[in-house]
Amino acid sequence: MTDAHDEEVLARIAQGLVYTESEAAFLAPLRRTDQIFEYNRTPPSRADRRRSLLVEILGSVGERTVLLPPFHAGFGSNVHIGDDFFGNVNLTFVDDVDIHIGDDVMIAPGVTLTTTGHPVHPTRRADFGRFSEPIVIEDKVWIGSNAVILPGVRIGYGSVIGAGSVVSRSIPPMTVALGTPCRVVRPITDEDLTTRAAGR
Repeated sequence: MTDAHDEEVLARIAQGLVYTESEAAFLAPLRRTDQIFEYNRTPPSRADRRRSLLVEILGSVGERTVLLPPFHAGFGSNVHIGDDFFGNVNLTFVDDVDIHIGDDVMIAPGVTLTTTGHPVHPTRRADFGRFSEPIVIEDKVWIGSNAVILPGVRIGYGSVIGAGSVVSRSIPPMTVALGTPCRVVRPITDEDLTTRAAGR
């Protein structure tokens, strides 16, 4: 496989075009599967070891990050997490391309963030044919349990994604969105400062 070939495949990936497992095989060294395996089996009492593994696994990671095991990632190295992140158990990153998560983000159990999908026609799925688009989760987002975030989605600042939602389109800032497919149901306003979340 030539460098020119690798560059051509990378260009197609960046454009969201279909590529195959064989074509992308040169990216395999970026996978952090052994470190993820170790992280998921490191005792809670070894917080320093968990932190050092997370730094090895992720493309970048902020301060005061909590990622409860087990978590799963295709690469790990394409995930970028900001400060004060909380990720609950069974968080899955299908990170064939970048996933960027901002500061103060909370993700509930069983959430999947997948940058990758597959063509509808079976012939185009030969050799695991697929396409990939980055995901962006902006600051202060809360994603409910068992939500699925699909390729190319951006979730805007402060928004809430309801449990079980399938998010196939970007969500604007400061909104509550839920359902399958996920839709905005209302804005987040100052009235929300007086609800149960504020201690009432």
